[in-house]
Amino acid sequence: MPFRTIEVSLPEFAPAGVSFVTVKSSALKRRADLSLYVPPSSPMGPLPLVILLHGVYGSHWAWLFKGGAHRVLDRLIAEENLPPMMLAMPSDGLWGDGSGYAQHAEADYHRWIVEEVPTAATLVDPRVARAPRFIAGLSMGGYGAMRLGALHPEKFAAISAHSSCTDIAHMQGFVEETSAQFVLTEKEPLSVIECLKKNVSLLPPLRFDCGSDDILIEHNRTLHQQLDREGIPHVYEEFSGGHTWEYWHAHLVDSLRFFGKTLG
Repeated sequence: MPFRTIEVSLPEFAPAGVSFVTVKSSALKRRADLSLYVPPSSPMGPLPLVILLHGVYGSHWAWLFKGGAHRVLDRLIAEENLPPMMLAMPSDGLWGDGSGYAQHAEADYHRWIVEEVPTAATLVDPRVARAPRFIAGLSMGGYGAMRLGALHPEKFAAISAHSSCTDIAHMQGFVEETSAQFVLTEKEPLSVIECLKKNVSLLPPLRFDCGSDDILIEHNRTLHQQLDREGIPHVYEEFSGGHTWEYWHAHLVDSLRFFGKTLG
Protein backbone atom coordinates (compact mmCIF):
# COMPACT_ATOMS: atom_id res chain seq x y z
CA MET A 1 0.00 0.00 0.00
CA PRO A 2 1.33 3.50 -0.85
CA PHE A 3 -0.24 4.80 2.39
CA ARG A 4 -0.07 3.17 5.78
CA THR A 5 -3.76 3.98 6.25
CA ILE A 6 -6.56 5.32 4.07
CA GLU A 7 -10.09 6.20 5.16
CA VAL A 8 -12.83 6.86 2.57
CA SER A 9 -16.29 8.19 3.36
CA LEU A 10 -19.29 5.94 2.76
CA PRO A 11 -21.34 6.95 -0.32
CA GLU A 12 -24.67 6.65 1.50
CA PHE A 13 -23.72 9.50 3.83
CA ALA A 14 -21.89 11.87 1.43
CA PRO A 15 -23.30 14.10 -1.34
CA ALA A 16 -23.78 12.19 -4.61
CA GLY A 17 -20.45 11.58 -6.33
CA VAL A 18 -18.43 13.09 -3.47
CA SER A 19 -15.86 11.19 -1.40
CA PHE A 20 -13.88 12.49 1.53
CA VAL A 21 -10.51 10.80 1.95
CA THR A 22 -7.93 10.83 4.74
CA VAL A 23 -4.53 9.20 4.23
CA LYS A 24 -1.40 8.83 6.31
CA SER A 25 1.00 10.93 4.20
CA SER A 26 4.69 10.09 4.20
CA ALA A 27 5.41 13.47 2.58
CA LEU A 28 3.70 15.36 5.41
CA LYS A 29 4.46 12.84 8.18
CA ARG A 30 0.84 13.02 9.35
CA ARG A 31 -2.72 12.49 8.14
CA ALA A 32 -3.95 14.58 5.23
CA ASP A 33 -7.35 15.17 3.62
CA LEU A 34 -8.74 15.49 0.12
CA SER A 35 -12.19 15.66 -1.41
CA LEU A 36 -13.00 13.83 -4.64
CA TYR A 37 -15.88 14.23 -7.04
CA VAL A 38 -16.86 11.83 -9.83
CA PRO A 39 -19.83 12.88 -11.98
CA PRO A 40 -22.64 10.30 -11.87
CA SER A 41 -22.65 10.32 -15.69
CA SER A 42 -19.07 9.06 -15.94
CA PRO A 43 -18.80 6.17 -18.44
CA MET A 44 -16.54 3.20 -17.97
CA GLY A 45 -13.01 3.66 -19.23
CA PRO A 46 -10.23 6.16 -18.50
CA LEU A 47 -11.33 9.16 -16.38
CA PRO A 48 -9.25 12.37 -16.61
CA LEU A 49 -8.14 13.80 -13.27
CA VAL A 50 -8.29 17.51 -12.41
CA ILE A 51 -6.37 18.54 -9.27
CA LEU A 52 -7.87 21.76 -7.88
CA LEU A 53 -5.78 23.67 -5.32
CA HIS A 54 -7.38 26.05 -2.83
CA GLY A 55 -6.06 29.38 -1.54
CA VAL A 56 -4.94 30.62 1.87
CA TYR A 57 -7.18 29.96 4.88
CA GLY A 58 -8.97 27.13 3.03
CA SER A 59 -8.93 23.36 3.03
CA HIS A 60 -9.99 20.39 0.92
CA TRP A 61 -13.72 21.27 1.05
CA ALA A 62 -13.36 24.85 -0.22
CA TRP A 63 -13.68 24.18 -3.96
CA LEU A 64 -16.79 22.07 -3.32
CA PHE A 65 -18.69 24.08 -0.77
CA LYS A 66 -17.53 27.64 -1.52
CA GLY A 67 -16.79 27.26 -5.23
CA GLY A 68 -19.45 24.72 -6.22
CA ALA A 69 -16.88 23.00 -8.43
CA HIS A 70 -18.93 19.81 -8.76
CA ARG A 71 -21.98 21.76 -9.95
CA VAL A 72 -19.88 23.69 -12.47
CA LEU A 73 -18.51 20.44 -13.86
CA ASP A 74 -21.96 18.82 -14.02
CA ARG A 75 -23.36 21.84 -15.90
CA LEU A 76 -20.58 21.78 -18.49
CA ILE A 77 -21.04 18.05 -19.02
CA ALA A 78 -24.81 18.48 -19.50
CA GLU A 79 -24.79 21.70 -21.56
CA GLU A 80 -21.51 21.59 -23.48
CA ASN A 81 -20.68 17.88 -23.69
CA LEU A 82 -17.52 18.34 -21.66
CA PRO A 83 -15.94 14.93 -21.08
CA PRO A 84 -16.52 13.69 -17.50
CA MET A 85 -13.53 14.18 -15.20
CA MET A 86 -12.69 13.43 -11.59
CA LEU A 87 -12.04 16.47 -9.41
CA ALA A 88 -9.40 15.93 -6.71
CA MET A 89 -9.39 18.76 -4.18
CA PRO A 90 -6.68 18.31 -1.55
CA SER A 91 -5.87 20.39 1.47
CA ASP A 92 -2.56 22.22 1.15
CA GLY A 93 -1.35 20.41 4.28
CA LEU A 94 -2.73 23.04 6.67
CA TRP A 95 0.50 24.75 7.67
CA GLY A 96 -0.17 28.23 9.09
CA ASP A 97 -2.49 30.25 6.87
CA GLY A 98 -1.10 28.45 3.82
CA SER A 99 1.84 26.20 2.95
CA GLY A 100 2.38 27.58 -0.55
CA TYR A 101 2.41 23.96 -1.77
CA ALA A 102 6.19 24.04 -1.30
CA GLN A 103 8.74 21.89 0.47
CA HIS A 104 9.27 23.01 4.07
CA ALA A 105 11.83 21.67 6.47
CA GLU A 106 9.12 19.91 8.49
CA ALA A 107 6.93 18.58 5.65
CA ASP A 108 6.97 18.28 1.86
CA TYR A 109 3.77 19.95 0.68
CA HIS A 110 5.15 19.87 -2.87
CA ARG A 111 5.42 16.06 -2.98
CA TRP A 112 2.04 15.66 -1.27
CA ILE A 113 0.34 17.32 -4.26
CA VAL A 114 2.41 15.95 -7.13
CA GLU A 115 2.80 12.34 -5.98
CA GLU A 116 0.43 11.42 -3.19
CA VAL A 117 -2.81 13.15 -4.22
CA PRO A 118 -2.94 11.37 -7.63
CA THR A 119 -2.15 8.08 -5.88
CA ALA A 120 -5.01 8.57 -3.42
CA ALA A 121 -7.39 9.45 -6.28
CA THR A 122 -6.34 6.29 -8.15
CA LEU A 123 -7.01 4.12 -5.10
CA VAL A 124 -10.56 5.46 -4.91
CA ASP A 125 -11.21 5.21 -8.67
CA PRO A 126 -8.60 3.27 -10.71
CA ARG A 127 -9.89 4.76 -13.98
CA VAL A 128 -7.81 7.92 -13.40
CA ALA A 129 -4.56 5.91 -13.57
CA ARG A 130 -4.90 5.54 -17.35
CA ALA A 131 -6.08 9.06 -18.18
CA PRO A 132 -4.62 12.57 -18.63
CA ARG A 133 -4.03 14.65 -15.52
CA PHE A 134 -4.55 18.41 -15.12
CA ILE A 135 -3.77 20.93 -12.38
CA ALA A 136 -5.48 24.23 -11.53
CA GLY A 137 -5.97 26.49 -8.56
CA LEU A 138 -6.87 29.90 -7.19
CA SER A 139 -4.66 32.51 -5.50
CA MET A 140 -2.06 30.50 -3.52
CA GLY A 141 -3.46 27.47 -5.34
CA GLY A 142 -2.94 29.19 -8.69
CA TYR A 143 0.68 29.72 -7.68
CA GLY A 144 0.93 26.05 -6.74
CA ALA A 145 -0.70 24.91 -9.97
CA MET A 146 1.58 26.94 -12.23
CA ARG A 147 4.75 26.27 -10.26
CA LEU A 148 4.23 22.53 -9.74
CA GLY A 149 2.88 22.08 -13.26
CA ALA A 150 5.96 23.80 -14.67
CA LEU A 151 8.34 21.74 -12.54
CA HIS A 152 6.64 18.44 -13.45
CA PRO A 153 5.51 18.93 -17.06
CA GLU A 154 5.59 15.21 -17.72
CA LYS A 155 2.82 14.66 -15.16
CA PHE A 156 0.23 17.17 -16.42
CA ALA A 157 -1.58 17.55 -19.73
CA ALA A 158 -2.45 21.22 -19.09
CA ILE A 159 -2.22 23.92 -16.40
CA SER A 160 -4.70 26.64 -15.43
CA ALA A 161 -4.75 29.27 -12.69
CA HIS A 162 -7.02 32.00 -11.35
CA SER A 163 -6.08 35.18 -9.46
CA SER A 164 -2.62 33.82 -8.73
CA CYS A 165 0.30 34.77 -6.61
CA THR A 166 3.25 34.46 -8.97
CA ASP A 167 5.93 34.19 -6.28
CA ILE A 168 5.68 32.72 -2.78
CA ALA A 169 6.64 36.17 -1.43
CA HIS A 170 3.24 37.49 -2.57
CA MET A 171 1.59 35.44 0.16
CA GLN A 172 2.87 37.98 2.68
CA GLY A 173 -0.08 40.21 1.87
CA PHE A 174 -2.47 37.50 3.06
CA VAL A 175 -0.91 35.37 5.81
CA GLU A 176 -0.09 35.89 9.47
CA GLU A 177 3.22 34.02 9.27
CA THR A 178 6.32 36.05 8.41
CA SER A 179 8.70 35.10 5.61
CA ALA A 180 11.21 34.05 8.29
CA GLN A 181 8.75 31.40 9.51
CA PHE A 182 8.64 29.79 6.05
CA VAL A 183 11.59 27.44 6.54
CA LEU A 184 11.71 26.27 2.95
CA THR A 185 13.99 23.53 1.68
CA GLU A 186 13.05 23.76 -2.00
CA LYS A 187 15.89 23.25 -4.45
CA GLU A 188 13.75 24.60 -7.32
CA PRO A 189 12.94 28.27 -8.05
CA LEU A 190 10.14 29.87 -6.06
CA SER A 191 8.95 32.29 -8.75
CA VAL A 192 6.52 31.02 -11.37
CA ILE A 193 8.37 32.60 -14.29
CA GLU A 194 11.67 30.92 -13.38
CA CYS A 195 9.95 27.54 -13.08
CA LEU A 196 8.30 28.00 -16.47
CA LYS A 197 11.59 29.02 -18.06
CA LYS A 198 13.35 26.01 -16.53
CA ASN A 199 11.27 23.51 -18.53
CA VAL A 200 10.20 25.73 -21.39
CA SER A 201 10.57 23.08 -24.11
CA LEU A 202 8.44 20.56 -22.18
CA LEU A 203 5.58 22.72 -20.90
CA PRO A 204 2.01 21.56 -21.42
CA PRO A 205 -0.67 24.08 -22.50
CA LEU A 206 -0.95 26.93 -19.98
CA ARG A 207 -3.65 29.50 -19.25
CA PHE A 208 -4.33 31.90 -16.39
CA ASP A 209 -6.71 34.74 -15.63
CA CYS A 210 -7.29 37.47 -13.09
CA GLY A 211 -10.04 39.93 -12.17
CA SER A 212 -9.45 43.57 -13.07
CA ASP A 213 -10.17 44.60 -9.46
CA ASP A 214 -8.02 41.86 -7.92
CA ILE A 215 -5.23 42.78 -5.50
CA LEU A 216 -2.93 40.49 -7.53
CA ILE A 217 -3.76 41.89 -10.97
CA GLU A 218 -0.39 43.59 -11.51
CA HIS A 219 1.51 40.41 -10.67
CA ASN A 220 -0.55 38.54 -13.27
CA ARG A 221 -0.03 41.24 -15.89
CA THR A 222 3.70 41.15 -15.21
CA LEU A 223 3.80 37.35 -15.62
CA HIS A 224 1.93 37.68 -18.92
CA GLN A 225 4.48 40.25 -20.14
CA GLN A 226 7.40 38.08 -19.01
CA LEU A 227 5.98 35.07 -20.83
CA ASP A 228 5.53 37.14 -23.99
CA ARG A 229 9.14 38.33 -23.79
CA GLU A 230 10.37 34.75 -23.35
CA GLY A 231 8.20 33.51 -26.21
CA ILE A 232 6.45 31.01 -23.95
CA PRO A 233 3.01 30.09 -25.35
CA HIS A 234 0.12 30.77 -22.99
CA VAL A 235 -3.39 32.18 -22.74
CA TYR A 236 -3.95 35.13 -20.42
CA GLU A 237 -7.37 36.64 -19.79
CA GLU A 238 -8.72 39.45 -17.63
CA PHE A 239 -12.33 39.63 -16.49
CA SER A 240 -14.30 41.98 -14.27
CA GLY A 241 -14.23 41.02 -10.62
CA GLY A 242 -12.01 40.77 -7.57
CA HIS A 243 -10.36 38.24 -5.30
CA THR A 244 -13.62 36.50 -4.41
CA TRP A 245 -15.36 33.16 -4.55
CA GLU A 246 -17.97 34.71 -6.83
CA TYR A 247 -15.18 35.27 -9.38
CA TRP A 248 -13.66 31.79 -8.99
CA HIS A 249 -17.03 30.06 -9.21
CA ALA A 250 -17.76 31.97 -12.41
CA HIS A 251 -14.39 31.30 -14.05
CA LEU A 252 -13.71 27.69 -13.13
CA VAL A 253 -15.51 27.03 -16.43
CA ASP A 254 -12.53 28.55 -18.24
CA SER A 255 -10.17 26.00 -16.69
CA LEU A 256 -12.44 23.04 -17.34
CA ARG A 257 -13.14 24.07 -20.95
CA PHE A 258 -9.39 24.52 -21.49
CA PHE A 259 -8.74 21.04 -20.16
CA GLY A 260 -11.58 19.62 -22.24
CA LYS A 261 -10.03 21.01 -25.43
CA THR A 262 -6.83 19.04 -24.82
CA LEU A 263 -8.92 15.87 -24.73
CA GLY A 264 -10.60 16.62 -28.06
